[in-house]
Amino acid sequence: MAPTHVLRCCQRGLAWIPVIFIALVVCWSYYAYVVELCIFTIPSIAEKIIYMVFFHLSFVMFVWSYWKTIFTRPANPSKEFCLPKAEKEQYVKEERPESQQEILWRAAANLPLYTRTGAGAIRYCDRCQVIKPDRCHHCSACDMCVLKMDHHCPWVNNCVGFSNYKFFILFLCYSLVYCLFIAATVLQYFIKFWTNELPDTHAKFHVLFLFFVAAMFCISILSLFSYHLWLVGKNRSTIEAFRAPVFRTGSDKNGFSLGFGKNIAHVFGDQKKFWLLPIFTSQGDGLKFPSRLVNIDPEQPTVSLQPEANKSIEDVPASPLSESQNHLLGNEQHANNVTEHLENDNL
Repeated sequence: MAPTHVLRCCQRGLAWIPVIFIALVVCWSYYAYVVELCIFTIPSIAEKIIYMVFFHLSFVMFVWSYWKTIFTRPANPSKEFCLPKAEKEQYVKEERPESQQEILWRAAANLPLYTRTGAGAIRYCDRCQVIKPDRCHHCSACDMCVLKMDHHCPWVNNCVGFSNYKFFILFLCYSLVYCLFIAATVLQYFIKFWTNELPDTHAKFHVLFLFFVAAMFCISILSLFSYHLWLVGKNRSTIEAFRAPVFRTGSDKNGFSLGFGKNIAHVFGDQKKFWLLPIFTSQGDGLKFPSRLVNIDPEQPTVSLQPEANKSIEDVPASPLSESQNHLLGNEQHANNVTEHLENDNL
């Protein structure tokens, strides 16, 4: 046990190396831009002030969003997705997968689950001993199940998922703005130092290297930022982009897409004034997600999703996404109806 514990501590310590590297690069870039460029190189006072103001605005937003991405704990499944003690003991004792699935089906009867494994079974994590909510996956690096897991990012030493995905997008955005601003404002002095229009001083190395580093990070961040903006517009995670989620009717890469506007609001929230701030405004609780089933089997009977008599009209979507698509499945009553229908089909 002791060697294993020591090994885990070493792994956790080594995992902070990429974060420390980024922090050192950012600290050096701050010194190089503020001290070597603005104070020692730029002759105009007005130009210095303008550059310093916009630089610090981008710097604060970049550091703020990066901090939130790193230190926001990934959201985990709630207790309702854990098997009761008696059923958990029975599940462990069972050796046949069929019997284990029967236990999981009974436990998941009242849970808002629409996705399945590739074989159509209930998604269960033996490591965490929980029924996985939709879009939830187990992260081997964090050793936990993460709600709406996107990926584990070594540059933030954290899992990017439901609780910090907005912060991660803003981190990419503001890091791109930070690098673009540095590259654009340093360019003229880079050329002057390169062509020897300015005398060789201790600032020359910092200015030249600052432009190369900013330009290099711009290229890499731009591609990653563009990709994640595309994912947000499609309401997909990185995992779902490579492996489509499986519903009752089969795999469907657009199963959680609600339309471009609603997909954006799902990550950034309804209030646009908070979109550019690294504060949590994402919709939902990460445990259940509205879903549209677009690949309906015409031979399967239609599932009628009618609200109960004592439900208010606000609890039910007022209109479908389109005439050819199902209603949004957004509450537990819908989940119960779909589960009962699935059990009838299996019978």
